Amino acid sequence: VYIINVTWSDLSSQVIYRRYSKFFDLQMQLLDKFPIEGGQKDPKQRIIPFLPGKILFRRSHVRDVAVKRLKPIDEYCRALVRLPPHISQCDEVFRFFEARPEDLNPPKE
Repeated sequence: VYIINVTWSDLSSQVIYRRYSKFFDLQMQLLDKFPIEGGQKDPKQRIIPFLPGKILFRRSHVRDVAVKRLKPIDEYCRALVRLPPHISQCDEVFRFFEARPEDLNPPKE
């Protein structure tokens, strides 16, 4: 689980918790919604950042994998919000960064 401090344009901020699978779901939604910006027709036109790939691991390596992904996940989030507004302010991105009821009672792991 990744802890993200979200600061909105009105300078309000909140802490949210997201699993890697939620980042992956967002990435797939963005690539489907924005095929040109995702580089599906021409890789040179890709502006949607790459998400660190899925990694197969044994249960004992969960923390190691999460720690290794920390910097790339941070870079991914920062790149995402710097994209042109039609992407960075689309519903999928807003929904991802919005606080959810489960963010009030974060996972213990």
